This record gives sequence, structure tokens and C-alpha cells, in this order.
Amino acid sequence: MHNARPVLALLAALATFASVSAEPPQRVVNIAMEDQFKSRHETGTMRGDVVVLVYAERKGAEAAQELGRRLHVHFHPTAQQSSASEWGRQPVIGLPGWPAGVRMPDVRVIAVASLPELPRAMHPVARAQVRKDSPHVPVWLDFEGRLEHTFGVNPGKPNIVLLNTSGEVHAVLSGSIDDVKLRELVATIDGLRQQSLPAQRTAAVPTGLSR
Repeated sequence: MHNARPVLALLAALATFASVSAEPPQRVVNIAMEDQFKSRHETGTMRGDVVVLVYAERKGAEAAQELGRRLHVHFHPTAQQSSASEWGRQPVIGLPGWPAGVRMPDVRVIAVASLPELPRAMHPVARAQVRKDSPHVPVWLDFEGRLEHTFGVNPGKPNIVLLNTSGEVHAVLSGSIDDVKLRELVATIDGLRQQSLPAQRTAAVPTGLSR
């Protein structure tokens, strides 16, 4: 998501996509995939942080990548001036009134290349393409179409699975996100971060983007 080249679009062009019906989201999930370096990642290891999985089919790949970039920069503003190798290591923006000495939840914005129709023989080609275009920032490779089959996909649009700090599915979103909807999404994410404090467990989360 660091550079302007639409990595997801380049990969998704290798495959054709079919619409699938979505199953109801599970309450607690552990989504696991490998990236372009064959490193394995699991959302279960990210509990304590808000996780934002951004994915799309071919025609929505570029828009999904731009949305992921905007979200990452909003919550990690120093990434705007950082090098590609430091893009994912920038500190998260603070929360008003957050108590000193208490770890602040990060916001993990994850780009997912959804490639369920890509033949297995082409997987090494896909990995090599991603390594070339994103040599530092991990891109999860969904060769099995797990996100599409579990949560559905809006063709041609960005799709988001939003997990709270407990690893629970808070919302499944899709469609174009204008400035107003982006502000609602940001407010929802910050609300989930605030809720991680024990004293805030019963506080209301902004409802604009709740499930």
C-alpha cells in the first residue's frame, strides 16, 4: 500500500472471479494466510489491536488499495514521510484522555489479494509479482477465497472485515467510501480502541458502521 502501483489489480488480472453468497460472519475469528514472502500471519496474534482487512475482486482492487493506504496513513501519520521499509512500523496516533502507562491499541490495516480462481501452478508467479511491487509491505494472499466465501464480496468495490481488539467481527463493510463514510469508519475504529479499556467496556461504539 506504500507505492502508487495497484498491486492487487496486477495480481487479480491473472484470475477471473465468480460471485459467491456470503455466510453470516462469525463472532470470533482467526483468519490466517501467507504473504508474498511465504510468512504466515494470523489475526489471532493481533488481539489487543483493531484489525482492518481490506480486500476486493479484480475491478475493485485499485480502490481497495487506496482505501487501505488512506486508513493506514490516518492512524499512522508519520508513514506519509517514511520509507517503504518503515511504512508498517510507524507509531499509531494517540487517543484523547488515554491513561499513561496503558498500552494503546494499534490499528492493523491489512491488504489482502483475493485470488480464488488462480490456478495453483500460478501461485509462485503471483508471489513473485507481489514481491516485486511490494518488497517491504506484506500483502496477504487469499488463494482460497476465504474472505469472499465467509463474508461475501461487492464486485468492483472495496470490502472490509473489521475486528475489534478481542478478535470479534464488529462489521463487514463494502462499497465506495466517501469522506463522510471514511470519517464514520475512523470514528468506529477509535471507538473500538477506546472500548479496550476495562472501564470502557460498556461504552457505546459509533453506530454508523456497526453490523
